[in-house]
Amino acid sequence: MGIAELVPGVSGGTIAFVAGIYEELITSINNVNLKSLQILREQGFKAFWTALNGNFLLALVLGMALSIFSLSKIISWLLENQPIPLWSFFFGLVLASVVFVGKAIKKWRFVNVLLLLVGAVVAYYITTLPPSANSDSLPFLFFSGALAICAMILPGISGSFILVLLGSYKTVLDAVDERDFKILITVALGALFGLLSFAKLLKWMFDNHKNTTLAVLTGFILGSLNKIWPWKNILETRVIGKKTLVIDENISPFSFEGEPQLLLAIVAAILGFSLIFMLEKVASKK
Repeated sequence: MGIAELVPGVSGGTIAFVAGIYEELITSINNVNLKSLQILREQGFKAFWTALNGNFLLALVLGMALSIFSLSKIISWLLENQPIPLWSFFFGLVLASVVFVGKAIKKWRFVNVLLLLVGAVVAYYITTLPPSANSDSLPFLFFSGALAICAMILPGISGSFILVLLGSYKTVLDAVDERDFKILITVALGALFGLLSFAKLLKWMFDNHKNTTLAVLTGFILGSLNKIWPWKNILETRVIGKKTLVIDENISPFSFEGEPQLLLAIVAAILGFSLIFMLEKVASKK
C-alpha cells in the first residue's frame, strides 16, 4: 500500500483489497470512536488495544511507512528514467485487480452491471480533469483533506491526485515546507473527518449491500486504468510548488515518439498481473 501511494494514480485501497485486508481495514478504522476511548478509561490499555485491533493497524502503518521511506527514491528514479516499464507493471497490477474484485461479486444482476459502468465512467472522468487553480481557503482545505483521504482508501483513485485536481496540492506542499501548522492541522482534521465518516459508510455498504459495493469499486478500478496507461503524449507542463505537473493524453505505443520499450512493457505488465494472484494465494492461506 505504501508503494502504491508513492505512484500518482495508483490507490493503496486497491492493494488492500487484493491482499484480503480491505474489510478488516474499514472495520478497524471504524473502531476508532468514543466507545474505544471509554474502554480505555474503564478497562485499561490492553482492552482498548484489542477493541481497536491495534496490532493490525500498527503493522499496516509501519509497513506503509517503511516502504515509503525506503523506496521513495527508487520509485522516483523509475518514474523519471524508466516510466514505461513502471507504468506497465502497475497497469498489469490494476488490470488484474479488476478481475480479482469483480470475481468477489457472488451474484451478478443488471443493477450491478449498471453500477460497475457508472463507477468506471466516474473514475475515467476524474482522471481526465485538468488541475484547478491553487486555493488556500481553510474550509476548502478541510474539504480537500476529507476528499483526499477518502480517495486513498477507495480502490482505484489516488489521494494525491485528488489534491492536484482540487488545487490544494501546492498549498499543502508549501505548508509542509514552511511548517504552517494552521493549514496542516486544518487538512489533518479534514482527513480525520473524511476517514472516520467515509469508513462508516463503506462498512455499512459492505454489511448491507456487498455485491453492489463491489460492483462500484470494480468500476472505479477499471476507470482508473486511463490514468496509468504507459504511453502518453505530453500536451502541457505546469509547475506546482516544487513539482512539475504533466498534462498528457494516452496514445498507442506505435505512435509513441522515442523507444516504446514494448517487449519490456509487456513483461512488466505480466509481472504486475501475476503479482495480484500471488498475493491472493498468500492471503487465502492466511
